[in-house]
Amino acid sequence: MRSNSQIGFPKKQGLYDPASEKDSCGVGFVANMKGEQNHQIVLDALQMLENMEHRGGCGCEPNTGDGAGILVGLPDGFLRKKAKDDLAVDLPQKGRFGAGLVFLPKNEDERNKCIKVVEDIIAEHGQQCLGWRQVPVNPESANVGPAARAAEPCIMQLFIGAADGLEGDDFERQLYIIR
Repeated sequence: MRSNSQIGFPKKQGLYDPASEKDSCGVGFVANMKGEQNHQIVLDALQMLENMEHRGGCGCEPNTGDGAGILVGLPDGFLRKKAKDDLAVDLPQKGRFGAGLVFLPKNEDERNKCIKVVEDIIAEHGQQCLGWRQVPVNPESANVGPAARAAEPCIMQLFIGAADGLEGDDFERQLYIIR
């Protein structure tokens, strides 16, 4: 067995502990060097995922994934369109709303209880629930395996509006606390 010093980790000091070191198998990074948003970044990130043979988990079925995904910034225009079309909601200005995907139970009664709890927590923190949108899924055309289908949740998109006087980083901190 090799010690941490043989691997090249620094010795334990202050808040650093080499025992907490972790390796990530299958991590990639795609960005526009000018900070411009465009769909090609998403396409490149998806291609990168497809090119990785092993991303930290191997499923028992070739068409059941390991849960890997991509992280992107809020697609403001897309979210505004979906909120307007699906919920008849005009989202507040950028920096004054948040959106997230929530995995909920398939059972409607259980799902409604969870939604109520989430809405209560949002209200307790002085924020506003702007609405829930059913996320369209199509496991048949996506060739999703039986194990993944058996565990598939109901996926809903939640929109949260900032309390009066709250925006930007301050609102982001509130969203972090809520989750």
